[in-house]
Amino acid sequence: MDWLQIGHINDIPPRGARCVTTPQGKIGVFRTADDQVFAIEDHCPHKGGPLSQGIVHGTSVTCPLHNWVISLETGQAQGADEGSVRTIPLRLIDGKILMALGAQLMAAE
Repeated sequence: MDWLQIGHINDIPPRGARCVTTPQGKIGVFRTADDQVFAIEDHCPHKGGPLSQGIVHGTSVTCPLHNWVISLETGQAQGADEGSVRTIPLRLIDGKILMALGAQLMAAE
């Protein structure tokens, strides 16, 4: 698999996100408080809210529209909510964030 550098970890504040536009749609790239990075589709499965504008806590993000909590690791809605978003592979190497180039979005299971 080929990898494309999409930025540096310092481009994203701790517990924050940035949005990357790809041919497959908008991808939210998230940074946790402990500097893990994750990428998921940037729309909530509930009403399509922009997850990249949500609140990051632990390895989850809360949608800014209706407070659905989505796992950044799996893309699954948490708690009693049902639904999922797709994830996309990232790597973090020497502070550089790399996204899988040409990879299909990975379906949440």
